[in-house]
Amino acid sequence: MSSSSYIVAARRTPIAPRNGALSAAEIHELAAPVAKAVLNDAKIPAAEVDEFILGNAIGGGGNPARLASLRAGLPNRVGGLTIDRQCCSGLDAILVADAVIKCGAAEIVLAGGAESYSRRPIRSKTFNDGRAPVSYDRPPFTPWPRDDPELPDAADQVAERLMISKERQDAWTVESHRKAMDSRLGLRSEIVEVPGTSLEEDSYPRNLSMATCRRAKTISGNVTSANTAPEADGAAVCLVVSENIARNCTSAAIILSSAMLGGDPKEPGLAPVASIRHALELAGIAQGELHSAEIMEAFACQAIACVTESGLDEHIVNRRGGALARGHPIGASGAILAVRLFHELNEPQSCGLAAIAAAGGLGTAMLLGSERVDSSKKQY
Repeated sequence: MSSSSYIVAARRTPIAPRNGALSAAEIHELAAPVAKAVLNDAKIPAAEVDEFILGNAIGGGGNPARLASLRAGLPNRVGGLTIDRQCCSGLDAILVADAVIKCGAAEIVLAGGAESYSRRPIRSKTFNDGRAPVSYDRPPFTPWPRDDPELPDAADQVAERLMISKERQDAWTVESHRKAMDSRLGLRSEIVEVPGTSLEEDSYPRNLSMATCRRAKTISGNVTSANTAPEADGAAVCLVVSENIARNCTSAAIILSSAMLGGDPKEPGLAPVASIRHALELAGIAQGELHSAEIMEAFACQAIACVTESGLDEHIVNRRGGALARGHPIGASGAILAVRLFHELNEPQSCGLAAIAAAGGLGTAMLLGSERVDSSKKQY
């Protein structure tokens, strides 16, 4: 057993909107090169990996973690585990790896998420009475239709209740794009190019203006196509290891605490607030002690609400832009936050937060702390 677990390498693909530069890649083709890259970064051979846990929400099943494992050249004994908790999936995969390591079942686990909106299957519900199949866009997230709102509607209702104006939502979106544009070169160190493509950076960030936001198509109330994260393709993977393995790595971030909680399904965007508070409490860390926070931006109003209700300092949130500027590859988005946080914690004794909401009223939060590691120690 290991008293703690550590992320020792973390990478992601570029993120591209649906039907964009990554549209030809299958889920496992997105995840496999990222897995290989993090192993190379940590100088850990593929033969040493115990498990590969991958979040995926809208794929067609078939355990894409196993496909990615084989594609990445991992041993046949690595069965692969695919989990689905919608938007939380990628971050939850990392926390499942954390638990697996702490209980002593593994020492080296690849964990993250991958999603292809471009290659998502067409979903249909079948019947046993001879009726033709009926197509549907998403499954139910509660057993009660009245308490299962469409996510843009739920986001707008939260914005209305908390008095988050359209102007503030648009301003947050413009700032997300500005930060992403300013960080293009700096982000390349965390990005792995997908074979068969030439995309080296996130393709969606742009010089967005408030005037453009005002012209954007309305989705629900003050929620528009501008202040909503676009559907996207991408993957992100972290290498999570035991304390014993981390001693042999040149960089490491300790998983200080985490929380995976449910909330009101009618207000799914606020679900991370309880998880953030609980994770901070478990770690004995106050909001003001955080150096960085990566908060999911599925909707601008949802991100603003989470930051405000959690008492976070906006100046440390999404310093290099968020999902409004990158895109939202559902099952990968939480893992992307973890990758971003890992690369933001570049100062000794710093700590940071990653948090994400999911449909049905789910929220996940994780606290990471940077660690000094003696680089003179033995390497793999």
